[in-house]
Amino acid sequence: MNLCVILLTYNESANINACLDSLAGLDAGIFAVDSFSTDNTVDLLEKRGIAYVQHPFENYARQRNWAQENCPFPAAWVLHLDAGERLSPELTDWLRHHFDPNTPASGYLFSRRTIFMDRWIRHGGHYPNYHLRLFRRDRGHCEAKAYDQHFLCGGLVLKAPWKADLIDIVSSNLVDFTNSHTRWALLEAVERISQPHDTGEVTPRFWGTPIERRRWWKTGLFDRSPLFARAFLYFIYRYVIRFGFLDGFPGLIFHFLQGCWFRFLVDALVLDIRRSQVRTGQSLNQTLCAIYGQKNAKQPI
Repeated sequence: MNLCVILLTYNESANINACLDSLAGLDAGIFAVDSFSTDNTVDLLEKRGIAYVQHPFENYARQRNWAQENCPFPAAWVLHLDAGERLSPELTDWLRHHFDPNTPASGYLFSRRTIFMDRWIRHGGHYPNYHLRLFRRDRGHCEAKAYDQHFLCGGLVLKAPWKADLIDIVSSNLVDFTNSHTRWALLEAVERISQPHDTGEVTPRFWGTPIERRRWWKTGLFDRSPLFARAFLYFIYRYVIRFGFLDGFPGLIFHFLQGCWFRFLVDALVLDIRRSQVRTGQSLNQTLCAIYGQKNAKQPI
């Protein structure tokens, strides 16, 4: 066995079967790390014969790295997935018939197809949108960031063939979508306050890899723009300049919520936390506990 697939799950009963179906036919071990789901996710994993463990969730980076370190399959290559993701038929075919585990490459980038309200979001700079998910197990890991974290690996990184994509079902409904982004917004705000100039382990480069280029746009341009104004400017860039309007009404909702509302909320939380610290003289951890019920700056709610 040259490949193992690592799945992170939490209350994914609506998605897990489709995710596992997309892996059918792969010569790969599948290992799930569940964050103590309260629905029947674990029952479905057991029914499908999937090896799994339950492990407390701290943040995505720690959970992903822990899963990789504790995966029981002795495979040289690892593919990381969320339960809301699945492989396109082209990606499954490539992994089955064309992926060479003896390649000189250390990892592969896949573009992600975002599916929102049953529509593929093709515009607004959202496709192609490359992510590193397949790499040699001893060469890669997930960077320690609260939000917008990426996998990294040393050595040669190649792009997978065209249409060999990851399909990302963003959310089953708008309530789940906004709730999850509210939690991420607080984590992002805390990270900006506690580490305002931290770029993570990805080196921001305009002429670098797709991941390095996105980090350059974020840290070199977006983060240096004025609070609040940058959220609206980013939405205009995505929806108008990058033709996000071609994605129809689902695109309007997605680009506004994910590209404007979410970014505006992060800025609002930054301002709220800073003003509270000035008013009370409390530390960041004390402020988070008093206002948001969060124990410390590194733990999610």
